[in-house]
Amino acid sequence: MKLYYSSTSPYVRKCLIAAHELGLADRIELAPVVTMPTAHSPELMRDNPLCKLPTLVTDEGQALYDSRVVCEYLNDQGGGALIPAGGGKWAALVDQSLADGILDAALLMRYEVVLRPAERQWPAWRETQEEKACSALGQFERAVGGWPADRLDIGVIALASALSYLDLRFPDLDWRGPHPGLAAWFADFDQRPSMRATVLKA
Repeated sequence: MKLYYSSTSPYVRKCLIAAHELGLADRIELAPVVTMPTAHSPELMRDNPLCKLPTLVTDEGQALYDSRVVCEYLNDQGGGALIPAGGGKWAALVDQSLADGILDAALLMRYEVVLRPAERQWPAWRETQEEKACSALGQFERAVGGWPADRLDIGVIALASALSYLDLRFPDLDWRGPHPGLAAWFADFDQRPSMRATVLKA
């Protein structure tokens, strides 16, 4: 399998964490590419017309995208339970959507500051995205105390990816202060070998 890769992509990291947890990491070839809203990779666009990360090319040559599809494929390939059966499935998938929403908001915040010329930046846009991210963090803070200590599914993997991206790109946000329960959970989860093997690098 080939995974188009960027060391700063939290969505790619989500897939790599899943691959490590499923014992599939050594079967994946990483193909580094540079892509952003203002510049595309011709190589990546050949396999994904949206030119977005992550994109996984299977051993059979089929291209899969986005991170949710890639993670579900990896879970099937590894015979895992990152997407639980029964009622737990929907809780895990909703948590994945909520965590991915934090990432969506964070990326829009970053693009507004890094890519848009200063005279065209819209402070209210960033503030609204930050409010969305903080609202989602608040929901996780209210829920985390009820999670099993050994919870491991696609929902918490997506959440860990989102929190680590906030640490990388928005250290001034101080998400830990208002969310002590979530901070304690992340401090523990972040020690997993799958997390240590996939650290985001600017």
